[in-house]
Amino acid sequence: MKLSERMIDPKSPDRRPRRAAYALPTFFTAGNIFLGYLSVIQSFQGAMLASGSGVGAEGHFELAAKCIGIAVFLDGLDGRIARMTNTTSDFGREMDSLADVISFGIAPAVLAFAWGIQFLDPSIDAVIREQVVRAGYFISFFFLLCGSARLARFNIQKNPVPKNPGRPDRKYFVGLAIPAAAGMVAAVVYAFGSSPIHYWPFSVVWLALLAMLSFLMISTWRYYSFKDINLQRPRSWLMVIGLGSLIYLIWNYSQVALLVLACMYVGSGIVIRIGGIVRRRFRPTPPSPQPEHQIG
Repeated sequence: MKLSERMIDPKSPDRRPRRAAYALPTFFTAGNIFLGYLSVIQSFQGAMLASGSGVGAEGHFELAAKCIGIAVFLDGLDGRIARMTNTTSDFGREMDSLADVISFGIAPAVLAFAWGIQFLDPSIDAVIREQVVRAGYFISFFFLLCGSARLARFNIQKNPVPKNPGRPDRKYFVGLAIPAAAGMVAAVVYAFGSSPIHYWPFSVVWLALLAMLSFLMISTWRYYSFKDINLQRPRSWLMVIGLGSLIYLIWNYSQVALLVLACMYVGSGIVIRIGGIVRRRFRPTPPSPQPEHQIG
């Protein structure tokens, strides 16, 4: 018996799920909100420690990044569970969007500024430091704004088509999803030891990455959504082996593995887009049909 059939209320004439079943995906969404809130608190605590003695700040920034990463995992579960149990609702969709703004908009924006901008070396030129900090305020906010716009577009569009449509048997996101952008921010912070950036050229590179993620979220480029993958019934043993290898790598080499995964997914949309442009530019144009000559 499928999970959706087990959730059906036997007293319901139209075979609707039990009321308690609707709470199951909501629990995951609530956990998502809590992790986003906890990430913001940890970023604040890390910033306060870094402003003082600096001892222990890395642990708070690392925990903030981990909270965002776990929230990405929970965000993928709540929607899948809602579809498996047939408990999707307008309330659940709206709450999920609000949770995403907190966990994948506000939390990574705060972490990005506190970790990558706020603690530049005070011995550098004051003009350079001021300009980098000002750019950090704007680009961190721009990341949050683009993520919110991406969520709003996702909520109002039905069956959106990316600018470079892919295979009809696969499901795609139009633009980089905000959890993936937040996951990229968290993966970089976690991979580089969570120690705040002090060298201003690194902060400029960090801001360039945030700006690129912001653009990719509001773009119409194609990103694979993984929604057509059935984990209950894997299509092949290759999928099982790949999933097991992925879990092993994340468990033993989490910093490198998570960063590589984030870079591969974010870069996939860019590579697909560039590949489509190159194919269209170098595609041979078909010969134009010759007009028929009439005799007589």
